[in-house]
Amino acid sequence: QVQLVESGGGLVQPGNALTLSCAASERTFRTAVMAWFRQGPGNEREFVAAISWNGKNIYYADSMKGRFTISRDTARITVDLQMNNLRPEDTAVYYCAAARYYSSRSGNYDYWGQGTQVTVSS
Repeated sequence: QVQLVESGGGLVQPGNALTLSCAASERTFRTAVMAWFRQGPGNEREFVAAISWNGKNIYYADSMKGRFTISRDTARITVDLQMNNLRPEDTAVYYCAAARYYSSRSGNYDYWGQGTQVTVSS
């Protein structure tokens, strides 16, 4: 089975940066697209960004453009999410997901990590 493990979450002060990592057990056609979602307390799961393993296709939610950057390392089989100028509203559990094709809808992803907590507070 494909396994995804997130890391890098923690407590961050507003305005600071944080990078999350998603380690995948393997890279196959079933995980051609990797994505990040987040879910804050009492909120719906929200699309953040996605990237294909070849790096050709990159997608961001409109609200994330300019602050968040998604990237991949094919040698390490990892996908990172660089988050800059963090705000309290960014507080959420961040999840890594994988699918055959791109989608901004969580229901279209086949594999999920357990999530990592990001708390932005002063």
